[in-house]
Amino acid sequence: MNMQSTSRQTAAESALIDAYNAQVGDLPGNGAVISARDRLLEDLKTNGLPNRRVEAWHYTDLKTLLRSVPAQVPAAVVAAPQPLVEGALVIATHQGLVDNRNSIDGVLVGSFADMLREGTAAPGLSLLDGDDAIGKINGAFVRDGLVLEFPAGTTIDRPIEIQALHGAGQAHTRFPVSFGAGCKATVIERHMATTDGEALVSSVSDISLEDGAEVTWIVLQEQGASDTHLGQMRVRVGSNVKLRLYVINAGGKLVRQELRIDVAGEGADLQLRGVNLLGGDTHTDVTLVLGHNVPNTTSTEIFRSVVFDRARGIFQGMIKVALDAQKTDAKMACNTLLMSDEAEFSSKPELEIFADDVQCGHGATVADIDSNHLYYLMARGIPRNKARAMLVRAFVAEIIEELDDEQLVEALEGIISTWLEKHA
Repeated sequence: MNMQSTSRQTAAESALIDAYNAQVGDLPGNGAVISARDRLLEDLKTNGLPNRRVEAWHYTDLKTLLRSVPAQVPAAVVAAPQPLVEGALVIATHQGLVDNRNSIDGVLVGSFADMLREGTAAPGLSLLDGDDAIGKINGAFVRDGLVLEFPAGTTIDRPIEIQALHGAGQAHTRFPVSFGAGCKATVIERHMATTDGEALVSSVSDISLEDGAEVTWIVLQEQGASDTHLGQMRVRVGSNVKLRLYVINAGGKLVRQELRIDVAGEGADLQLRGVNLLGGDTHTDVTLVLGHNVPNTTSTEIFRSVVFDRARGIFQGMIKVALDAQKTDAKMACNTLLMSDEAEFSSKPELEIFADDVQCGHGATVADIDSNHLYYLMARGIPRNKARAMLVRAFVAEIIEELDDEQLVEALEGIISTWLEKHA
């Protein structure tokens, strides 16, 4: 834990405290839940939002960057999008209102608001650590979300798309998801603004994968140009699990996406992939903490970022290998294209290894388009701007093409192409 001294509250901190006091009587929860919320709010009052003195937030000074907080009363959602993949099973949260069904293709579906009212969600509102600003904000304000339970042995042939939609205002949701032993499924967690008004969004996904589960989980963040998105994934991985986790950031003014992964079972294999598309004067931070805690596990992490205009991007990646985690094989790479002289990207890959029989490594590159590649295309009659766009698209599409679902690849490449046409 990093300590920071108490200072005068910023306008955003005061607005968060006022918003909580104004709505605490309407927030769902029994006595235990309200007590947990009060403790989180008191922590925010005492310590404030993290600043650059807090190591985990050194590149994203939330105390300075979060300059305003929109009204807590949300605007109505304008329209829900079509599913990313035709035929996907869609479950939507509309600014805290859940499209609630008991089950979909054998998957048990519930409302997180019910857990809050019953008090069973109170332990889940605890913080990961003292610097868990996303946990504080989400735990204090969360109103609803989805609870998904995949019974052991369940195989879902179609993707399940969680649509977390919002208009202007505040939206705070949580998604506890459990995959039983031997489950096979693809889940798309899609965050999207449906209006142009400013929004503050926080989202926490608590995911548990039991032995032998095979899961593809895709986080697609398409927030509005003035939105703040604070996202967090907490993942626990059992034995012989195969997890493919994709994070795609294609929106938002201020974005912090945290990935906290605990590898707790032997034979687990993780593939983590990320694509960050940054333009304008946006700020996007992806922070990964991956713990290999048992022997004989593997992971590969590859993140690709493209930064235009005056945008700023950050990748912090920490791989921790415990003393007992012999035979760990973990590799991490962060590759970035800077497309403007004013663009910035900070990369901080880290390894913390206590075992002595491991294969671990990391690397990072920051560069412009390769001039030889550009010349090759232009020499064949392709205009310079189009040639640059082709190379950028190929740079990020290489990550997406690792998915073995043709429809899903095509849909995600469409998202990327649309963004590049607008910003490149």
